[in-house]
Amino acid sequence: MNYVLDSNVLLRMAQDTHLMHAAATQATTTLIRQGETVHIIPQNLYEFWSVATREIKYNGLGLSVSDAQTELARLKSFFSYLPDTPAVCSQWERLIVQYAVIGRDSHDTRIVAAMNVHGVTHLLTFNKDDFRRYTNIVAVSPGEVIAAQQEAPAAHTSVTEADEEIE
Repeated sequence: MNYVLDSNVLLRMAQDTHLMHAAATQATTTLIRQGETVHIIPQNLYEFWSVATREIKYNGLGLSVSDAQTELARLKSFFSYLPDTPAVCSQWERLIVQYAVIGRDSHDTRIVAAMNVHGVTHLLTFNKDDFRRYTNIVAVSPGEVIAAQQEAPAAHTSVTEADEEIE
């Protein structure tokens, strides 16, 4: 199975002190350990940059341009990168009209459009409700991935290179 990471998961992974950091990191590592392919898309990078370089007092991470650039490179090295194509924009336009999407929700629709074009059906996100209208994808929370892993028989629980790199 293939997954796209929502930008909120990437942002929580980048914030060691955030309450959701451990869940984001553990869920992503679990997927990789289970042999899932985990992707990022350009929309993730745009959203990550916007929050990462925004001042902390405005709910950003307060990273410098240099630090944010380093973090983007790190993300692109850890995860499979699915590029934008002209089909993504066409799919996005179809979806925003089909689902009458307005305002900020259009950013999430761009993620769904990229998923559709690239044939990815699963999204790891902290905001499942934001994707409820899209019936052709499965939004999964980090908590669900962690719970499913804990219920599964213990196959391989040692620390792997993926665990160390994501941290």
